[in-house]
Amino acid sequence: MHSDKQVKGEAVAAERIQTILATDCGSTTTKSILIEYSEEAGRYRLARRGEAPTTVEAPAEDVTKGVLNAVGEIEDLEGRRFLKEDESGVHVREGSGDGVDLYVSTSSAGGGLQMTVAGVVKSMTGESAQRAALGAGAIVMDIVASNDKRLPHEKVEDIRRLRPDMILLSGGIDGGTIDHVVELAEIIRAADPKPRFGVGFKLPVIFAGNKDAAGAVKEELGSTVELKIVDNLRPVLERENLTPARDLIHELFMEHVMAQAPGYARLMEWTGRFENGKWKNVPIMPTPGAVGKLIERVAKIENIHAMGVDIGGATTDVFSVFDSSGEPVFNRTVSANLGMSYSISNVLASAGMDNVMRWVPFHVDEADLRNRIRNKMIRPTTIPQELEELIIEQAIAREALRLALVQHKDLATGLKGVAQERTIGDAFEQTQTGATLVNMMDLDLLIGSGGVLSHAPRRSQTALMLIDSFLPEGVTMLAVDSIFMMPHLGVLSEVHPQAAVEVFNNDCLIKLGHCVAPSGAFKKTTCLASVILKMPDGKTLEEKIRVGEMKLIPLGAGEKAEAVITPIKGIDIGNGPGEIWEGTLEGGIVGIVFDGRGRHPFTLPGDDAERVKMLQTWSQTLDTYPERFLTMGGGE
Repeated sequence: MHSDKQVKGEAVAAERIQTILATDCGSTTTKSILIEYSEEAGRYRLARRGEAPTTVEAPAEDVTKGVLNAVGEIEDLEGRRFLKEDESGVHVREGSGDGVDLYVSTSSAGGGLQMTVAGVVKSMTGESAQRAALGAGAIVMDIVASNDKRLPHEKVEDIRRLRPDMILLSGGIDGGTIDHVVELAEIIRAADPKPRFGVGFKLPVIFAGNKDAAGAVKEELGSTVELKIVDNLRPVLERENLTPARDLIHELFMEHVMAQAPGYARLMEWTGRFENGKWKNVPIMPTPGAVGKLIERVAKIENIHAMGVDIGGATTDVFSVFDSSGEPVFNRTVSANLGMSYSISNVLASAGMDNVMRWVPFHVDEADLRNRIRNKMIRPTTIPQELEELIIEQAIAREALRLALVQHKDLATGLKGVAQERTIGDAFEQTQTGATLVNMMDLDLLIGSGGVLSHAPRRSQTALMLIDSFLPEGVTMLAVDSIFMMPHLGVLSEVHPQAAVEVFNNDCLIKLGHCVAPSGAFKKTTCLASVILKMPDGKTLEEKIRVGEMKLIPLGAGEKAEAVITPIKGIDIGNGPGEIWEGTLEGGIVGIVFDGRGRHPFTLPGDDAERVKMLQTWSQTLDTYPERFLTMGGGE
């Protein structure tokens, strides 16, 4: 993250930037957006969007062709030139005329950044290395550790077989043991892994472990790999220092991985701007790393706890910013086996048939459901053609999102291995080293992204999927990334944070509305909380949040209501069990949702007929599916 002084400096340097072009080279589609400063609106805004197939693979084998096609679509829509006359690249102008003032790009084409990480103790330095790699936008293929119960030759075979783009080696606190770190270096040397791209190039290996072991590691690996040494990830047990390793991962990703992929060397020359008459390059960033940067920056600027999820065809990424010891901590996880097309069968296998079926508000034959899922896996680009198919797909999405959150909670933890000094007061807090940092009661903003969420036919379907899968507690704003713009804005936020944040808040983020979900244990009761709302028109509205009910308060985007929420004893809205919550609730495309279905645990009725009736009732309340379809039992 930048300091305030750096951000101000960037803003001054970026004052003259009026027109910005950004692209994201995805695995299948290259998406381009045009951002311009509007004198009338007094802010930066999204002007156009274009897309074209990604061309990193045969027959084109040149990623720049897809970029030219995507930008060409914007040219056709705008009737202006943004490419050079000979179409040899994006025209970044030095003065006035055609072209743009700044061009930036992200990429996950060619499988993105794939890494193996190594640490002495899997649950300590191994996890720290994993967090560093994930935060930089990598997919972690394997964690090699001294205590991972594999024999040395098995570790060697696995490294060779996986062929990572890069290896991050960590282990030991500064001044601690070096023997185990050197053993890991010996395993990497024995494996002699070859990079995926670029014959004859050495594989990048980053050493971020005990500084006393650096000399021995260099002696072991120096001649066989491209070794880089940075500050220790865990200089002491009580502190993580992930930033140096993350920054170097970004740098090496461009130098050694992307530079060898077809066409990327040229694309890297295009991205940048002129500053004081000199060309200043802006590095290409891995797509997930860019999304993480944006969420991290927004959470810092607005001083909130935020979480984002991007559910794709093969993977589901979860990003979060929560406090640890009073400091905001960013975490990212990749659930590489949870997706809506290529990995859809894995979702069914991981969640179980019963967990998927529980979200379907009509009877489905199990064999029929399995066949539908197999069809989706072998035809991954298809979309539901009938409402029944859509409901089943959204039921699967709920389970993919739920499982991805479980995995995220497992990794987004406090530091393991830290000895804590505890007092008698701590005994009542039940805190422990290594406990998850994810606290849904503290969550202020939940952002959904990915086809099944961003392209749901009704925004209320998106809202209900987020609520059902993430089970937010207290008061949480739900939002959705309208058109997959977060990667573009993430890389832009590193160069021009003002433009990125303005477009994110006004054009990218679609607020669905606040969700109010009472949490806590309760005995036999029908009412969890009483709500008094002072609506924008001055009228006062009194509501009850009842057990098992969902309620929708129509309140549009930008409209706010002053609220006083009084929970019953033992129920928490955000200020503690039984404590009154006072504040502002904001509407959105959906409105304000009151969720009285309970937490810890959240359960659906065991009786099938009762479960279907409840699902249909909640659907009707939020107007997620046509009532005619539901009352006919799911078929016509």
